[in-house]
Amino acid sequence: MSFFSLHHLIELLHAYGNVVLGVVVGLESVGLPLPGETLLIAAAVIAATSHQMSIALVILSAAVGAVVGQMTGYAIGWGIGFRLLRRYGRFIGLTDRRLAYGRALFRRHGVKVVFASRFIVLLRTLAALLAGANHMPWGRFMTANVAGSVVWSALYGGGAYLLGQEAKHLAGPVAIGIGVAVAGGLVVAGLWARRREHQLLAQPARADSAQ
Repeated sequence: MSFFSLHHLIELLHAYGNVVLGVVVGLESVGLPLPGETLLIAAAVIAATSHQMSIALVILSAAVGAVVGQMTGYAIGWGIGFRLLRRYGRFIGLTDRRLAYGRALFRRHGVKVVFASRFIVLLRTLAALLAGANHMPWGRFMTANVAGSVVWSALYGGGAYLLGQEAKHLAGPVAIGIGVAVAGGLVVAGLWARRREHQLLAQPARADSAQ
């Protein structure tokens, strides 16, 4: 069993609660390949279907983890700069094309990128690092960081909690149907995100070849 598998993380969530959620979300925000968003949804469903967790603490833990994780990413980016990030970023999945796209987008829409990065897989591990590497002013970064983290945790956690409450009152084929529909929606969303990522990553290459 992998320590970082979703199944094991959910077991840790049951055992240690919101601390695990905050740590996983924070580490994902730094750049580690962890399912922070999925774990947030799982924690919210647990809160809705049992008395083991509080949805308010779930949302707070995810938001704090995201804020602290992005602060750490910002500090790393500021410390190592863009050259070292380009040289060693591939070890954490930051390929040259991802960095080229992220840097170009960040220079145009820095605050928007930091805010939106919580909702976009491609940007989640890039925004804080690029904010630091490009020496984005601390105040602007933190404003976008806190706002994005709070809105993200409230929307995903609150939405999953409401869905879990509704499913708890249903039984049999209806509940199974909802579960299948939600799972299918997540799969489709994941495939769309990967396809969109490839399209976006091709843009800097086309722009470079056109110059």
